[in-house]
Amino acid sequence: MTTPREFTLEDFDYTLPPELVAQRPLPERAASRLLDGSGRWPVDRLFRDLPGLLRAGDLLVFNDTRVLRARLLGEKLPTGGAVEALVERVLPPPAVNEVWAHLRASKSPRPGTVLRFASAPGSRGSDEGFEAEVLGRAGPEEALFHLRLPAEPLALLERFGHVPLPPYITHADTPEDAARYQSVLAARPGAVAAPTASLHFDEAMLAELAARGVGRTVITLHVGAGTFQPVRVARIAEHRMHSEWFEVGEAAAAAVAQARAAGGRVVAVGTTALRALESAALRSPRGAVEPCRGDTDLFITPGFAFRVVDRLLTNFHLPRSTLLMLVSAFAGHAHVRSLYRHAVEARYRFFSYGDCMLLARC
Repeated sequence: MTTPREFTLEDFDYTLPPELVAQRPLPERAASRLLDGSGRWPVDRLFRDLPGLLRAGDLLVFNDTRVLRARLLGEKLPTGGAVEALVERVLPPPAVNEVWAHLRASKSPRPGTVLRFASAPGSRGSDEGFEAEVLGRAGPEEALFHLRLPAEPLALLERFGHVPLPPYITHADTPEDAARYQSVLAARPGAVAAPTASLHFDEAMLAELAARGVGRTVITLHVGAGTFQPVRVARIAEHRMHSEWFEVGEAAAAAVAQARAAGGRVVAVGTTALRALESAALRSPRGAVEPCRGDTDLFITPGFAFRVVDRLLTNFHLPRSTLLMLVSAFAGHAHVRSLYRHAVEARYRFFSYGDCMLLARC
């Protein structure tokens, strides 16, 4: 009997030249490159080739989460000390105007502290801002802060917030980011990071896929800031995965069942769609995708038994990240390592605004 290999953090490391990190989107959404890794050897393609790599009856599953303007800049009152907030979650009823947020400040604010957030630095004392009260710590291991806002949180974020660009994008957010760090299918507000594989799709591509008989459905997974958190343990089995809210509705569950029954393949558009589908299947006694909602902290690493997804369209991921571990589990650790070596040598663009790859389940 063979003992399964125990993977360490070093197994998911690779060297990436800094200039390959895409800082801005291409002028057209569908103009990116696509590394076809669905076969034994890598094939360099364009994203516009995707319809020819799918079949009539296949089902594309998108994440329809919408990225919030979740980054707030402000100060602590009355001291004026700078504070930055990243709203992780808007709390549902019975909470009223309450959120969980990451806070960055010289000293952690205590319960009762009042924070003032403004639309631009230096606007203290103007009407353009709002005050929020710190209620205490919240979330797993109390890593977040519980805040009460003076009005409906989504409206305040839309008015005063900034696009929460990933930490590896070095410029301040712009109107271009507000439009392009958002999928054309984004509908349900709640994410602090985009499901980036879906950023490549435009209306023309969606229409062409539909004309070829490729189906489409949506799930929701509100991507949290934990997606960028580094893994800090050498043995990946010891890592504690962050939790994110997801929902697989009746229409999505029915679409998956119909595609499977007709012999079609389930193609997850991004790791978030994959995690939602596989989380739903794990919660079903039959191992099938059934309607469900709630938090998922599913951590997918090599050896995971996939039940639903047959193909995965995904961007390139950070070294040592949980997302790189997920794609390695899906397509095979050695295969993914070889694909990443090829992508670096072929000068693909990496991460959120970068190129993508198509993978088959190993």
